[in-house]
Amino acid sequence: MTNVSRPYKLGTRGSPLALAQAALVCDALRAKHTGIEIEIVPIIATGDRITDRPLSEIGGKALWTKELEAALVDGEIDFAVHSMKDVETLRPWGQKIVAMLPRADVRDRLIGAETIADIAQGATVGTSAPRRTAQLLHRRPDLNIVPIRGNVQTRLDKVARGEAAATFLAAAGLDRLGKQSVGHAIEIEDMLPAPAQGAIGIETLSHAQPIIKLLDAIDDRWTRHCVWAERLLLATLKGTCRSPVAALAQIEDGYIDLRAEIYSEDGAQMQSGASYFKMGDAAAPVELAQKMLASAHPDIRKLFG
Repeated sequence: MTNVSRPYKLGTRGSPLALAQAALVCDALRAKHTGIEIEIVPIIATGDRITDRPLSEIGGKALWTKELEAALVDGEIDFAVHSMKDVETLRPWGQKIVAMLPRADVRDRLIGAETIADIAQGATVGTSAPRRTAQLLHRRPDLNIVPIRGNVQTRLDKVARGEAAATFLAAAGLDRLGKQSVGHAIEIEDMLPAPAQGAIGIETLSHAQPIIKLLDAIDDRWTRHCVWAERLLLATLKGTCRSPVAALAQIEDGYIDLRAEIYSEDGAQMQSGASYFKMGDAAAPVELAQKMLASAHPDIRKLFG
């Protein structure tokens, strides 16, 4: 336990889920550092201001992070908290994800039906995620997919009002908001999650050694190794925010079991792959991505590489 008296500023988006995740980071730091003072600094992200269009049409994942990155550079905050699935694989020069909390439930939850098979024939399903759209259409091409944006409660309300028969939300986000009983979990065998889903990362300036040392105390190495493998695969695929990709790494006896899927936009084509390798092997995720692309249908390859 380290005695810390300096007040630190933690930047976060201002949504209820982002604030709940920031509180988890504060709790983790207080458990490791006696007397630490942390001020949560909510910052409005572009992705929170624009809710009527899919992210792929207005700038992608950077819309969740660029304001927090600017606040870091300007010295307005000492570190920032992110949902790792919303973080671009290439980080701005001078900034670094230096810690991750233990990963939560990686699964999606289905709202509006118990299983994907139970969704009514031809029903409207709301999602703005290319991955979920492609995975759903791969299994249920009869469904009508419409964009749906907004925070967790907004999307739940839209389904309750009948704007869509069903939607998907990350189990981790629902759990962090105290909504453990909402929706029905979709097992990973039926719907592989997005890369880094369920992981919370903390970013700071790469030269800020005192901050890095402070955050290292809450870093979960198992989560870091898995998310690192998934993001390395994602970076090698060179997809955009329009590219449907799913990936999950799990650790077994010091080895990483990495599974991945890439799709065409309409879900008609899918290429899967898997690799089993020692923790820290940077070549394996790269090779897996390359093999998947080489074997993929042209309708998939045009979205990647």
